[in-house]
Amino acid sequence: MNIKPRFIALLMALAVLVGAAGSYIGIEYFANNEGEQSQSEQLANAGKNAENFGSLTEEEQKKFIEDMTGNGDLEKVAQAYNVIKENYVEEVDKKQLVEGAIQGMLDTLEDPYSVYMDQETMKQFNQSIESSFEGIGAEVSMVNDKVTIVAPIKGSPAEKAGLKPNDQILKVDGESVEGLDLYEAVLKIRGEKGTEVTLQVDRPGVSDPLNIEIVRDDIPLETVYTDTKEVDGKKVGVIEITSFSEKTSDEFHKALQKLESDGMEGLVIDVRGNPGGLFTDVQEILKEFITDEKPIVQVEDRKGEKSKYFSERTEKKEYPITVLMDEGSASASEILAATMNEAGGYDLVGTKSFGKGTVQQAIPMGDGSTIKLTLFKWLTPDGNWIHEKGIEPTVKVKQPAYFYTNPVEIEDSLKRNDNSDKIKNVQEMLKGLGYDPGRTDGYYSKETEAAVEAFQSDSGLEATGQVDEKTGGKLEEKIVEEVRDEENDRQMEKALEILFE
Repeated sequence: MNIKPRFIALLMALAVLVGAAGSYIGIEYFANNEGEQSQSEQLANAGKNAENFGSLTEEEQKKFIEDMTGNGDLEKVAQAYNVIKENYVEEVDKKQLVEGAIQGMLDTLEDPYSVYMDQETMKQFNQSIESSFEGIGAEVSMVNDKVTIVAPIKGSPAEKAGLKPNDQILKVDGESVEGLDLYEAVLKIRGEKGTEVTLQVDRPGVSDPLNIEIVRDDIPLETVYTDTKEVDGKKVGVIEITSFSEKTSDEFHKALQKLESDGMEGLVIDVRGNPGGLFTDVQEILKEFITDEKPIVQVEDRKGEKSKYFSERTEKKEYPITVLMDEGSASASEILAATMNEAGGYDLVGTKSFGKGTVQQAIPMGDGSTIKLTLFKWLTPDGNWIHEKGIEPTVKVKQPAYFYTNPVEIEDSLKRNDNSDKIKNVQEMLKGLGYDPGRTDGYYSKETEAAVEAFQSDSGLEATGQVDEKTGGKLEEKIVEEVRDEENDRQMEKALEILFE
């Protein structure tokens, strides 16, 4: 896998991305397709009502609430507000009570994608978007009240440092993020180019937390990359999509036209590690391939009413296509994968996707604060909802085991007869580099010691047979080189192999 500089959309590009599987700020929306007017009106009316409410008199606000509820439910909220404001043992901030009430309502939804951003958080967030395109480059979401990595952007500082999908962030520079909402945590992780941040993460399958040091950098803006391969004398195009932003579909169309004009005989679309993005852009890309026989995607509202979105294409492409995906493919990437399979009949190669099947809209509250609310489910062409399930590949292929190894954290040197997950990790690295450790169960055997000695000798290190900090660092360096070598990309190899079967 050749790691080139990759880029991501403007609103996502500034550090930790609060994105498709996490929280895009007002950029997940619907195109003006036929049958969508009622959904657009819902969004417009919600924002209009919120903005207008603050300008009403107290009497008008009271009547508005009565008209909206009709059953006096909010009277209980008002009563609680007054009881606390007038009687609590200490003076209370009235604004804080209101903010807490809004946050509390959203918390009861138990939906990590529906969140509230108060004025200060929105101000900081917008300033960080407007001021720079710098950060670590990772997509995050709130999963089970934990700030969780959906996917690091390919080529980003986060990927280079070893962050992986499903890593849960515990601390930022030694400070716990427990109890913070997603945006508060994001603002702690963001920072200027060249500055360093240390994230303590809990990784599935690893017993002890990992400390990952990341140097923040520019996160540029391209989202589409092309390459060509040759399979049995046939020319194959590869288009990699790193996210779905405002210009992605245009970039994709140009790339596809160029490959087709150059005589491409097969195509691989790669959305591995793509955290998603704009609903409209993935639709436009799918219209290149999917005929009008099935919907591209379906959207279901709270009443169970479905809107279907169709392509106008009447014929499929003449060349074969495969799609590459993995556990970092989320949201719009999953729409692409599901549709290419169910409506196009194309194979999906890789591992199961993330599983995000809802659509959010950011609704301004009129005072600088914003509620981002889940309004719809999206369904596959066959009507399946993949939320929290993901999409299974039609051809399951995992990368070599060393692709999934972790950074080597050494406090005390690892040596003969020790037994730990860290040693198991080192053994997988050694095996991947061609040094036989004898076993990969975490026991530091005589064979493992010999493998370490051989690696140390070949790497110009003192051959002690023990894994110290220098040896661990050199192991990581060599593993990164292997992962970046596209000859080791089994998933791409399989996607190319099955094209012409």
